Amino acid sequence: MHILLAGATGVLGRRLIPLLVRDGHQVTALTRRPASSAVLRKLGANPLVANVFERDSVIALTRDARPDAVVHQLTDLSGGDLRRNAELREMGTRNLVDAALAADVQRIVAQSIAWAYVGGELPATEEESLDLDADEPRRTTVLGVAALESAVREVPGHVLLRYGLLYGPGTWFTAGGAYADRLRPNDDVTSFVHVDDAARAAVSALDWDPATLNIADDEPAPGREWVPVFCRAVHAPEPPPSPVGERSAWARGADNSLACKHFGWSPRHESWRTGFAESPAGQ
Repeated sequence: MHILLAGATGVLGRRLIPLLVRDGHQVTALTRRPASSAVLRKLGANPLVANVFERDSVIALTRDARPDAVVHQLTDLSGGDLRRNAELREMGTRNLVDAALAADVQRIVAQSIAWAYVGGELPATEEESLDLDADEPRRTTVLGVAALESAVREVPGHVLLRYGLLYGPGTWFTAGGAYADRLRPNDDVTSFVHVDDAARAAVSALDWDPATLNIADDEPAPGREWVPVFCRAVHAPEPPPSPVGERSAWARGADNSLACKHFGWSPRHESWRTGFAESPAGQ
């Protein structure tokens, strides 16, 4: 297929291009920075300079490109601005979906997140609601996710991938990453997914029936379990002990059974316990 990849220079986009090319797909890679074109060509994609906030331009360029499918991996996390990232999820997705529909694209695979669910005792399943009534600043993130998912579902062949927290080279959860030296153990439960497993899921999803799926490893865990393991793996200072406290109701992890049992996806990094150690310190 001819794939239009949005978010091509992100941590997932850079992994996706070689995988898509290896599988015989033609990749047109959106980037807002002309300077990124050389890198995208080296990876095997045809760069297309566009700003997803410029609706008319994105629609025109997509019509000209005539892709068979869109893969949406847009995020804006480099500055840690949750409101800016939510705006990208809402407006950037809206423009990208309108462009896909105008070009008669019938398939889209889009990145979402697995920690936007309402509170509960067990890891969240896909049938459960998003936490639309959350307090700020979480509410901003959840509403952005809800807008993204609503728009993507307008494309008939849509697959929404609700990723657990990404870890591995190039993410915040790696040696030198944003969280490498400021984590504290707590009772909040997190589901992780290695970036390579997340990328494989996006490629596989091009052949899946329409669905919304949690893409996470097999072991949701509280911070008091995974934080010390992560710190040792990346040679960060051992975190100080913390008292037992209440878990945030929404911090419950995600159940990956639907993706694994019914769509044939499985994480090669089954648990963060081994996955953290397999990502060499410094990468």
